[in-house]
Amino acid sequence: MDKNTRKNAFGKWIAPINFKKLCEQVTIHQQDTYTKKLTTEAYLKLMLYAQVHETEGLQALSDALLDADFQKASGIESISASQLSRKNNEINPSILATLFLDLVYQIKSYENKAMKGLPLKIIDSSTLPLNLTRYKWAKFRKTKAGVKLHLRLVFMNQDTVYPEKAAITPAKEHDRNQLEILVDDKEAMYVFDRGYMDYERFDRMTDDGYFFVSRLKKNSVTRKVYAFSVPSNSNVLSDQMVYIGSTQKRCENVFRLLEVTDTKGNQLRLITNRFDLESEEISNIYRSRWSIELFFKWLKQHVKIKHFFGMSETALQNQIYLALITYCLHVLIQLETQSEKKLLRIVRWLKAAIWKPAYLWLRRFEKKTVP
Repeated sequence: MDKNTRKNAFGKWIAPINFKKLCEQVTIHQQDTYTKKLTTEAYLKLMLYAQVHETEGLQALSDALLDADFQKASGIESISASQLSRKNNEINPSILATLFLDLVYQIKSYENKAMKGLPLKIIDSSTLPLNLTRYKWAKFRKTKAGVKLHLRLVFMNQDTVYPEKAAITPAKEHDRNQLEILVDDKEAMYVFDRGYMDYERFDRMTDDGYFFVSRLKKNSVTRKVYAFSVPSNSNVLSDQMVYIGSTQKRCENVFRLLEVTDTKGNQLRLITNRFDLESEEISNIYRSRWSIELFFKWLKQHVKIKHFFGMSETALQNQIYLALITYCLHVLIQLETQSEKKLLRIVRWLKAAIWKPAYLWLRRFEKKTVP
């Protein structure tokens, strides 16, 4: 009997989670010392179910335990919304962050098969707005509150991306302050928008051997050193070696400045420290930055990340990490089955077959051969 035959789809989906490592983290942080019923492992399974089904709230999650299959999977017959709320506020976010990074490590094992050249890593952030009355600790404007999810996304191919590193800060935190935290691998090509513009940091990245491509602000001063030829019938309008900045404040290194047109006909100025690539390659690399916008949009539409189950900073961070864990589990099943199906289709099939034998769910991923 195949091992997947004995599992239901939910069990197969959460199988990549290292529950041994979870147990170690729980012991280190003394998380379940006085727990009798709702253990951290049970909490994790309940919350992942809530992520997949985009459960409205903790009371709805409590009610979902009327399902006998859900009781068996979680190891709990019933739990109150108040108990779930307390656990959500007690769990140390570093435990879920560790599980998230472990899943990222597993995804990386597929990189060599899917990627060529330097890994493409896209950096950006997304602000999650909050109600100021309920989240006073997250105030960043007079009438608004919010947190910011800073993310490094790895671009494997057009159909597969995954979050590799995350930082959660108050919304008032400037993106530039997180750049050095998110840039830590010299064997990669980084892509980020003009919100990260910083001449001094560009010099430091170049001196330290980090490669990047970014968008230059319209009012940035440049001085041409040399003009490269550009291919005809291309979206590249010009390709130059330049100094960036005025005489009072400028970069010490020379950079490559490309003027290109996007798909809507708008002109963009791209800056990079890569001189070994064709101009069209640089343009295409920057165009891939759009995938992180689509990633944030996917998160907000298909996992529970816009409406939070708790009001504390701890509860909010836990829910964000649970959303990232959920996404990574989707990517892992996509990679394991070598499926060409979109993640949304995979999620829909998981919802429909969640308590059915795993093989019935996995059968959907098989490529249909034409006789």
